[in-house]
Amino acid sequence: MLRRLYDRTMALADHPHALWWLAAVSFAESSVFPIPPDVLMIPMILARPSRAWLIALVALVSSVLGGILGYAIGAFFYEGIGQPVLQAMGKADAMEAFNTRFNDFGFWAVLGAGITPFPYKVITIMSGWTGMPLATFVATSILARAVRFFAVAALLRVFGAPVRAFIEQRLGLVFTVFVVLLFGGFLVVRYL
Repeated sequence: MLRRLYDRTMALADHPHALWWLAAVSFAESSVFPIPPDVLMIPMILARPSRAWLIALVALVSSVLGGILGYAIGAFFYEGIGQPVLQAMGKADAMEAFNTRFNDFGFWAVLGAGITPFPYKVITIMSGWTGMPLATFVATSILARAVRFFAVAALLRVFGAPVRAFIEQRLGLVFTVFVVLLFGGFLVVRYL
């Protein structure tokens, strides 16, 4: 089933309204959809490299707006369902401690999920659930998604089709290593 969904998403890249489909997929992927927008971006940019920056911008704006929906989902379900259940179980204090720890590193969680292959929707929902400040969430989402989508656009615009296999197979690993090094550098600076 997931393969069929992937193939249908790929087919949208050839659609006359591909930018609108990209916006829809980018929006949905940030809160509920399992297929990343890169699946549409890559063939769209390869077909029309001159539109690479526009394509990346559409993915960025739509993804951040979808992330705000994910944030709202997390906030709504926690307040409406999660919090009463935790209070009934006597675990409200433990949840408050988790929320504080998550929000202490929330910038890094959103940045990491926004750049790497980690499902961004998990962090968008968790950010709302833990009450991360919306401004921090939005600013970090813009930074992270811009890095990811514009890096893909730049690589495809410069190197074209040969870089497609690299992007599809290894770019997530490169971004993951980058985030780990960035986070490690932050820890070294903070504690040395």
